[in-house]
Amino acid sequence: MTTSETSRYVRVRVELVLEIDDLEQVSSAALDRIAADESMSVDERRHAETAVGEDEAEALAYLIEPFDLVSGVPGLQLAQASWTSEQIDYDPEAVAWDPYDGDDEPADEEDPADEDGPGDRFGR
Repeated sequence: MTTSETSRYVRVRVELVLEIDDLEQVSSAALDRIAADESMSVDERRHAETAVGEDEAEALAYLIEPFDLVSGVPGLQLAQASWTSEQIDYDPEAVAWDPYDGDDEPADEEDPADEDGPGDRFGR
């Protein structure tokens, strides 16, 4: 590929920490999404329903859709997306959660979202 071909692609990284206020509501919404997904086989659906029932991070993975973030942006086409969700211990006051380490540049740390694990979704 030439430079002009590759310069059309941009990687955007977003990290969110979400607090679940109503686990039952999140799980129910995830199960509804799974039930409405006509592309899932019966075995996939059964596995997904079990996973959602056991892990709220897994439920979020079925509800968060990167395509929805960019679908209304003119001139863009989503080429690839991957995302993960995992349960974490979170302390908003901890220095480890400061993405800028006290300066204007993002921290240069290994991105845990690059690791494959439960909740990974790939598509489009």
